[in-house]
Amino acid sequence: MVEGWGLFVLGLVLLALGGDTLVKGVSGMAQRAGLSPFTAGLLLLAFGTSLPELFVNGAALLRGTPSLALGNAVGSNLVNLGLTLPLAALFASVQVRLRLLTPLLWVLVIASLLVMVFGLDGRLNRLEGGLLLLGFVLVVVKVIVRGRAEAPEVRAPVEAYAATRTVTWLNLLRLLIGVVLLGYGARDVVVSMGTLAPALGLTPLMAGLLPVAIGTALPEIAAAIAAARRGQGDMVLGHVIGSSVCNLLLVVGGMAMIAPLALPASFVKLELPAAIVLAIVLVPMLRGDARVSRGEAAVLLLAFCAWVALELAWLR
Repeated sequence: MVEGWGLFVLGLVLLALGGDTLVKGVSGMAQRAGLSPFTAGLLLLAFGTSLPELFVNGAALLRGTPSLALGNAVGSNLVNLGLTLPLAALFASVQVRLRLLTPLLWVLVIASLLVMVFGLDGRLNRLEGGLLLLGFVLVVVKVIVRGRAEAPEVRAPVEAYAATRTVTWLNLLRLLIGVVLLGYGARDVVVSMGTLAPALGLTPLMAGLLPVAIGTALPEIAAAIAAARRGQGDMVLGHVIGSSVCNLLLVVGGMAMIAPLALPASFVKLELPAAIVLAIVLVPMLRGDARVSRGEAAVLLLAFCAWVALELAWLR
């Protein structure tokens, strides 16, 4: 079991290093191709942090554990909304100025409802997966278009986030190294769960929902806390909402396109409803003073703890 934990931690480190390296490479290549720093930064801010989850889910599918992949995809959303955001806001209130984040939050609610409706029959077929992927493409286009209307002072931190060297050979090397690190990290995480999950009494679904989702989010939690303390609330919420949208539309949709997915009963009865509740609770926080205060963070954190308790009770 000690060896399994060691492999799991090694996998998480490789995922963190690989994700950061790959994001830099993608940003450099995108700007080299003519994309503005703001547009590149906006897309990376919204969707770049889903790369570790994407690779972990791919590794899980290749090793025949789709339940772990599903658990990681939806579990990551619950961790984003119920752990990453409130922990950052407890250190410093999260002020939001990017106007496109509130509509993107509603996209997350709608996407969660859509997956839940699609899953009422216990499965996601290729057509439904294709619709989710189409939704992701439309969201990307909408983010790019709406982003152009943001004020210059709001654009500046996003442009700084995307700042990197645009030398072609360097970014190609970053892409290669990033993919290799993510590939090995994802393999190590999935392989380690093959040993750890039975020892902890967890099903593959529960392993994806709890240890894998929380573990892969640790670097993002640290980055979110640092951003909140710098007063960069848009960076915090952009990562949280954008990554969650990506997990549902791109990751889950892509998995269903590869092969029809069987959805456990708890997905429709517990996990997706919990994610929807957390997203809806966040809506009035952003519509009021556009700030997530420490008190509101405590509410989100308590809701997350309640969900974990329900999951463990369901397991028994």
